[in-house]
This record gives sequence, structure tokens and C-alpha cells, in this order.
Amino acid sequence: MAVIVLCSASGSPGVTATALGLALAWPRPVLLVDADPTGGSAIFAGYLRAQSAPSDSLVDLAVAVRDGHLTSAIAAATLRLPGPTGADVSTVSLLPGTRAHGQARGLAGLWEPLAAELAALEATGQDVIVDAGRLGLVGSPEPVLYAADMALLVARSDLVSLAGARSWAETLQTGFERVGGVSALSLLLVGEGRPYSAKEVRKVLQISVTASLPWDPDAAAVFARGATAPRRFASSALVRSLTAASTAVQAGVAANREQLVAVGAGSSGGLP
Repeated sequence: MAVIVLCSASGSPGVTATALGLALAWPRPVLLVDADPTGGSAIFAGYLRAQSAPSDSLVDLAVAVRDGHLTSAIAAATLRLPGPTGADVSTVSLLPGTRAHGQARGLAGLWEPLAAELAALEATGQDVIVDAGRLGLVGSPEPVLYAADMALLVARSDLVSLAGARSWAETLQTGFERVGGVSALSLLLVGEGRPYSAKEVRKVLQISVTASLPWDPDAAAVFARGATAPRRFASSALVRSLTAASTAVQAGVAANREQLVAVGAGSSGGLP
């Protein structure tokens, strides 16, 4: 399938919780990469309730790039994630991020080779979801972002969040145009209707809205803070919307790839 990157323009729209929830709702084996340059291992502190700590992380991968064994280092650093109710989810893996924001400065040489390795996982039947965190920070994984099959700019539907997203939408569109992947950029809206609709947001930001998630703090707390899953969690509005979002993202990636093939065929002038 693909490499999907989630990022945000400003504030805390819930990128990590959304990326985690999307991974847990994904229908195929998936690797969740914590590439947020702010560090702190939010998934370990929140979702996993600080009950464990990663032995390896992206910092170790940066060393592995210099030593020429990145592929094996990724496998060694990856661990399995449990489901939100404690059940084993053998199809979801996590590649832990940095422990502190200062470590992100040392990852500049990692992002391009890591992007290539993540893309290669498709041949093994595994997809990749990347939590890139907030844009514009030192150590931001831009090479991974622009190599993605789909980049999802996560934003809430309020005016403050959309004001920041509008500026970054323009920047990202320009960046994707440079690499020939303008269709790869889309929006994932959190809390549609609080107060703006997806249609209104799309009109202002001039990018498509691939999926919307409802404002559901109780269910979101399971992914963000490791809260006990509320009653009927599996059928909650958030979980149902994450399942729908995974389907929409897959369809979007397929459409993007078809468009790129068509553009490539057109630029060849019909020559064999």
C-alpha cells in the first residue's frame, strides 16, 4: 500500500492520538513511526501508561546509517503494540522516536535513507504511518514527508487552528509541486462542525479533506493518555470514524498513484 505521514501546523490537534488510532484501525500490517521532533515518547507515556520504555529509537537508527546497517536496525528497534483494550494486535508495530527534543538535531542524516527504507516495506506487505508532529521545528522529518504517498495535515475546525493550517497548506503544496506530488497533500479534520464544515474548510485551505474525525474526548483519551476504554468503545463515533478514515486514505493513495502514472505517461509523449 503506502507511506502516510500525519503532521500539524500549530497547537495540539491530536496528531499522535490520530496516527495511533489510525494504525490500530488499519486493515493490513502497519508500522507506526514516531518521528515527532519534540521527543518525549508520547505513546509510551500516554497510551502505554509508562509501563515500558523503548530499548532502541530513531537515535540508534541514525548511528546505523553511518555504520551501513539501517535495515537490521529498524527491525531491532521495532516493537509490537497492544490493542486499546489490552488485547494483542500482532499487525501493528511501533518504531519509537526520540526521548528528548534535543536529540532531533542529530537526525538530519537519517530522514532520506529512512524514507527509502519505509517505502521498501510495501514489498513485504506492510504499510507505514508516520507521526511527524508539528511542522517547522528543528529536526522535522521533511524528507519523509515529501516522499510520502499521502501527507495528512491534521487540523481542528476552529479559526485559530485553520489560520495556521492555511499558511502551512500553501508551503506544503509548493513543496510537493517541486517533487511532482501535488496530489499527495490532503487534510484530516478533527471536530468537524466546531464550528466549520469540511466543505467550508476545503474552500478556505484549497486542499481536499480526506477524512473527518468527531470531537470525542472520552474515546480519544484512550489513545492520547492510556485511559480505560469506555463502554462500547469499539463502536464509538471515534473508532468508527477511524475505520472510515483508513478506507478513505487507502482510496486516496490509490487515486494519487493513478494520477502520477497518468502524468508520467503524458510527459513521455506517448513514446515506448
